Amino acid sequence: MASSTLSALPISSSAAATTSSDSLRLVPSSLSLHGNKLPIRRFSSSSVVLKWRRPTVARISSSLPTTWSARAIRSFGFGELEARKLKYPNTGTEAILMGILIEGTSSAAKFLRANGITFFKVRQEIVDLLGKSDLFFFSPEHPPLTEQAQRALDKAIEEKLKSGDDGEITPSHILLGLWSETDSAGQKILETLGFTNEMAKELVNYVDEGAPLSSR
Repeated sequence: MASSTLSALPISSSAAATTSSDSLRLVPSSLSLHGNKLPIRRFSSSSVVLKWRRPTVARISSSLPTTWSARAIRSFGFGELEARKLKYPNTGTEAILMGILIEGTSSAAKFLRANGITFFKVRQEIVDLLGKSDLFFFSPEHPPLTEQAQRALDKAIEEKLKSGDDGEITPSHILLGLWSETDSAGQKILETLGFTNEMAKELVNYVDEGAPLSSR
């Protein structure tokens, strides 16, 4: 497996690039988002890391070529931005969770809100759990993924592959990946706010963005 630090979703080193208005296929050299080509940024493993995080290296996934939905990509991008706003040196599971809620239009975001898990509650739990960064610390433009965040995204791919269909990876797959990453900040925050294994099983019904949410 190739090893590299990057700020992008897990990608296959053999994937061919294909784009459409609703989805895109990620390739090692670039990420197409909102009509723009964004280069993958590389970071030194000696980057400054806050005391509650150890240096981590996000890696290129060895999974099969996979298509991510536009909502999934936006969720990741918003999560990365929130990590920067909090002046964190890495994009962790907690930041990706915020990204899902900020994007707001996915079944995963609607499911969380329907169960009382909102962006502001999640953000407050993050600050309580991880604290605030030094006022004079400047987060990288693209904070690299933590190992736990990378594993959560790998598990999102696994959740998609288990279904056996040809659809896209959605924020619901990502949320299930976050929940399965035990002891990560994102999983702990979800648990604190009332997310359960039963809710995760129910969420499986909404991994398809076209599936209607049950009334609550």
